[in-house]
Amino acid sequence: MRPLLICACVVAAAPAVGGAAEPAAARVDFNRDVRPILSNNCFACHGPDEKTRKGKLRLDTREGAVEASVVPGKPEASDLLARVTTKEADEVMPPAKLGKRLTPREVDVLTRWIKEGATYAPHWAYVKPVRPVVPKVADPKFDVRNPVDAFLASRLVAEKLTQQPEADRYALARRAALDLTGLPPTPEEVEAFVKDAAPTAYETFVDKLLAKPAYGEHMARGWLDLARYADSAGYADDPPRTIWKYRDYVITSFNANKPFDTFTIEQLAGDLLPKPTTEQLVATAFHRNTMTNSEGGTNDEEFRNVAVVDRVNTTYMVWMGTSMACAQCHTHKYDPLTQKEFFASYAFLNNTADADHKDESPTLPFWDGDQQKKKEALQAQIADLEGKLKGKKPDEMKPEREKLAALKKEDAALKPATSVPVMTELVGPQRRKTRLQFRGNFLDLGDEVAEAVPAALHQLPADAPRTRLGFAKWLVSPENPLTARVTANRLWEQVFGTGIVRTSEEFGAQGELPSHPELLEWLAVELQTDWDVKRFLRLLVTSAAYRQSSKVSPELFERDPDNRLLARGPRVRLSAEMVRDQALAAAGLLSPKSLGPSVKPPQPNLGLSAAFGGSIDWQTSTGEDKFRRGIYTQWRRSNPYPSMSTFDAPNRDTCIVRRARTNTPLQALVTMNDPVYVEASQGLARRMMEKGGAGTHEKAAFGFRACLVRPPTAAEVERLVKLYREAQTKFTADPAKAKLFATNPLGPLPKGVDPIDAAAWTVVANVLLNLDEMLMKR
Repeated sequence: MRPLLICACVVAAAPAVGGAAEPAAARVDFNRDVRPILSNNCFACHGPDEKTRKGKLRLDTREGAVEASVVPGKPEASDLLARVTTKEADEVMPPAKLGKRLTPREVDVLTRWIKEGATYAPHWAYVKPVRPVVPKVADPKFDVRNPVDAFLASRLVAEKLTQQPEADRYALARRAALDLTGLPPTPEEVEAFVKDAAPTAYETFVDKLLAKPAYGEHMARGWLDLARYADSAGYADDPPRTIWKYRDYVITSFNANKPFDTFTIEQLAGDLLPKPTTEQLVATAFHRNTMTNSEGGTNDEEFRNVAVVDRVNTTYMVWMGTSMACAQCHTHKYDPLTQKEFFASYAFLNNTADADHKDESPTLPFWDGDQQKKKEALQAQIADLEGKLKGKKPDEMKPEREKLAALKKEDAALKPATSVPVMTELVGPQRRKTRLQFRGNFLDLGDEVAEAVPAALHQLPADAPRTRLGFAKWLVSPENPLTARVTANRLWEQVFGTGIVRTSEEFGAQGELPSHPELLEWLAVELQTDWDVKRFLRLLVTSAAYRQSSKVSPELFERDPDNRLLARGPRVRLSAEMVRDQALAAAGLLSPKSLGPSVKPPQPNLGLSAAFGGSIDWQTSTGEDKFRRGIYTQWRRSNPYPSMSTFDAPNRDTCIVRRARTNTPLQALVTMNDPVYVEASQGLARRMMEKGGAGTHEKAAFGFRACLVRPPTAAEVERLVKLYREAQTKFTADPAKAKLFATNPLGPLPKGVDPIDAAAWTVVANVLLNLDEMLMKR
């Protein structure tokens, strides 16, 4: 059954790609052909939700369809077909008022499906992945370096398309560095790679990138979107929150290449592991990233409940690609998830000690070196005195008792350097009972619900604990049909720009079918063998598909505008953090400092305050903190860092699986005028003048390579030199303006530097930082 399903889906992927030819008529496949039609047009009224189901007709199961509307083998006798083809306005389905109507192609699919027996099949994503056979590609024109290429090439052969030649080494160096570290490679790294004649030069280059601390910082960006990480609590007053230790946990975990299953278990249930380490306790802040509401007059239990609901939704979204939120108020209208099952999952997360407290308790304190020494000394003295007083009467050794009280008071007064909110499980009589909530209302309760997982998915082992730890292990168990698929797809999306399943947040009935189903199956099983994320990413970026030139002909663009077939290399817009970090790196301003408290780079001061809260303005960090990577920028939900918001960074109120990718005039206004980018232009100009060589052409070429990695053409250098000379002429007429343009806001010029010259090169640098190629992977 399974191999047939996969094979059928491979053929089906063709229509999903713009301009691709329709496949030859073949036996109808339920998941590929029929389920999308029924899901989009019928399930809302005739699907899983019994409370909103119209009449007795149920079309999400074969039993329901055959009982009321479908006669297998007899389309002419099936009421389903009669209702979708009738001309009668009061009889047609979907109802005329909805404005939907099945297309002739969809009617034909349903007709053939019924004629062939109206068979159903489990949703493809709910079936455990099985490693398919890697296709053999006989055509010598195709470069097949690993199984990824074999699957992609076999599809290209079927589509009568070919690969593009390998990109030049400068393009590969920049592409791989941006994808694996979020930063451009250094000139020294690039030249060493370009000159390396070894057959494994590229693989060696990739391994060096994966070993960089910048790798963990880059990978953490995407995970923090999933974890809805922010340095504030959210809601109207949005007070500051100290949780950066969790961000550092994510960075160090990626750099240590912690297996993804371990990474998962620590974040969901690190406190329930035997003798948990400090690191494992910090990891549990994943679900303490939920918003809290400390506004006066709010009901703590209401917002505690909102937080637990968010944790259920986030858990299923991140690991299962499942819109569990749809089942909070009623049974899911499209997927086999009941409201009772939502609260059975809620029950796993309903017994932690946090309860929407203003002090974020429970928290884990951290002490710096001097504090730690003082605290240890105090506690040693306290223990010594308590030992001496043991067995003594209350009126004996009065001076010692007074000293003990003073020491305890001093110890209690010591404040930790920082802290992080963590998860702690309630025990005994403190434990809460979970009840179904009618319409999702925490005050309107139904029957008690015990911890359990959805029946449509693999079940918990009989001996597994019904705890967060058991739930976490269930998510990453070999039997789980979704976690490996969803994670592999998300990593693919990070590298190639679009997931094999485009709807990376939705693998259910309303999600898109995979463009390369067999490849996704193979990747899921491959990732699941050891959950080694670095090894998995290395597999992707060392494929011939990834190494292709991204140049595209008008014909190929017309055929496949979104590059779903991978007949060319990936070329997509960079994320907000990458745009900023790359500019600072090119300017020589980017600080290599890692980990620690969040920082505050320059942003406009607007004199505004959050509702019922403090000012949203801040005092810009000083020294190198001003130029740290975007991952360390303070993230306030009511006022996300403006320039990064313009480049589609979210506010992180909730879990974000897939950022929007836009291209708007506002972005150009940011990169041309925002103080960070003006400083970067000034910094790059000073680098060009100091290190670019003696001649004007050499300086222009230096700036070009600092931004785009590749050497410029002679024509490109000439255009930059022409721009420099035109700017120099204008600034010569206004020296005061030149000085201001070259120094504000970066600061005074180095001794001996001509302000007019610096201002002219700043104009050139600003243009370089705004090139389309600067904002894209090439």
